[in-house]
Parts: sequence; structure tokens; C-alpha cells
Amino acid sequence: MGQTTSSSQHASNSASSSSPAACPVDHSAFAKHPPTSSSAAASCPVDHASLAKHAKPASSAASCPVDHASMSKASSSSPAQCPVQHDKLDPRNNLPTLTQERAPSQTMDLPVNRTTSSIPRDGKGNWDYPSPQQFYNALVRKGWETPENEIETMVQIHNFLNEKAWEEVQKWESQVNKTENLELVRFKGRPGELSPKARFWLFAGWLLPERFNTEPPFDRHDWIVRRPSTGEEVRYVIDYYGAPPLPDGSPVFSLDVRPALDSINSISMRVRAATQSAWGKEAAEPNHA
Repeated sequence: MGQTTSSSQHASNSASSSSPAACPVDHSAFAKHPPTSSSAAASCPVDHASLAKHAKPASSAASCPVDHASMSKASSSSPAQCPVQHDKLDPRNNLPTLTQERAPSQTMDLPVNRTTSSIPRDGKGNWDYPSPQQFYNALVRKGWETPENEIETMVQIHNFLNEKAWEEVQKWESQVNKTENLELVRFKGRPGELSPKARFWLFAGWLLPERFNTEPPFDRHDWIVRRPSTGEEVRYVIDYYGAPPLPDGSPVFSLDVRPALDSINSISMRVRAATQSAWGKEAAEPNHA
């Protein structure tokens, strides 16, 4: 993908023994090794020795078809850069600041007020949820078409699920310290990236669809939680599942919240919870909201 190939047979048939008509530029090598930085000296892709060797004796000195002056000028310019302005990303969630302005295609006004969550961000305050207008702008930025009159309901569901996820995190952390004032220092949405556990349950659903869920999670978050008393940071994985609606049509969701298996302490927490569950004791399990 993204590569082009030229026919070597066509090139050889178009050349004559007296006057080589083939382009003296080694196109394959030039495409294969493009300049990657402005610090590397720009080298001419023409084989000058070969050019002089195949030139007609009666002709004037073979001249290189490449404009060296313009190539040198281009090499001095800045190299290709990432189109994302990284200095404008919030390092806590790896997202740009969402504007409160109306989207160009927006047809109705949306509230711009934000709700403060119960989730501590640091010692100075809690996280603020995005306003309906910011939420809509985020969906527009991702290219997702969503009816504007449903945005406020979506924001309420979003906030509700995050509050429930935080409650599950606190249940897990109570195994370590029941009085710890936890902080959510940063997080990252990873939709479309299945966690190993989600892959396992999806495979189980494929094998036994009558017993296990056959639908993958519709979203995934990775939360980094800090224990202020020790400064330790723990990564939590949250898989968001949809569940059959209630008889009245109300949506139902299932959250699978657990510490990631990336440290000895987190592994021991998972093993302890699994052991308690096997023996019929209360353990941290996915919350059904």
C-alpha cells in the first residue's frame, strides 16, 4: 500500500544502443530511501558516472537533469512534522482543549455549562465533565454523526458511567488502603483496542454463544490512579459493555474495571479477588449499571 512499481521490461525496450533514453535517476532507490531529516545532506539521485559513460561522444558534456540549486534549497527547509500540535494537547488525557463554540454544521444551541465530578484530579479539585457543546464538538472532530437533540442525554450517560467506574476503582483500592484519598491523575480513551481480557471473553462467546456475551466492549479507558500516601501510580483498565435494555427501554451497561496486570502488586490484587470469588466471597466484579 502506498508503493508503486514500474515495469523493468518497458524500460529496457525503450532504450537504444546508441542513445540511452531511460531516465538516469534510480527511481526505485530514490523512493526507497527518501530524505528523512534536514540534518542529513541532500544527495543527488542521479548516477553521474553512469550519465557521463553513456553520453554521446559528439555531444556536449552530459549535464545532470536534476536542479541541484532547488534541491539544496528544499533540503534546508524544515522536515515533515506531525500535523498534531502536541504543545496544545492536555497531557492528562492526550486530547486537545475542546472549544465551547458551535460547530459549523450545528443547527441548535447546546448548553455550555460543565458538571464537576466526584473524581479527585489532584489536591486542588476534581475533574470537570465536558459540557454538551464540548461533547458534541468532540464527536464532530472524530467524524461521528450524532443527533444534536440527543447530546445532553449522552453526556448524562457518560458522566454516570464514569462515576460508577470510579466507585469500582475505590472498591479495588480498598484492598490496599481503605482510607486512601485516591487521585485520577490522567487517563486515555482507547476505543477499538481490545484488552486481553476482552479478547478472551469474545473468544468464549464465539465458542459458547448461548452462555457468554458475543459483543465486544463499545469503549475502553485506561486510568492512571495515584495513591498520594506513597506516590505510587496504578493503571486501571475499564471495558464498557452494552447490555439488554430494561422492559421500559432504559439502557443498561456493564463495566469491567480492574487493575492492569503490569505490576506485582496489581497481579496480587487480581489473584486475591479471583480467589475470593472462587470461594464464594465478595470480590471486585464488573458493575452492572
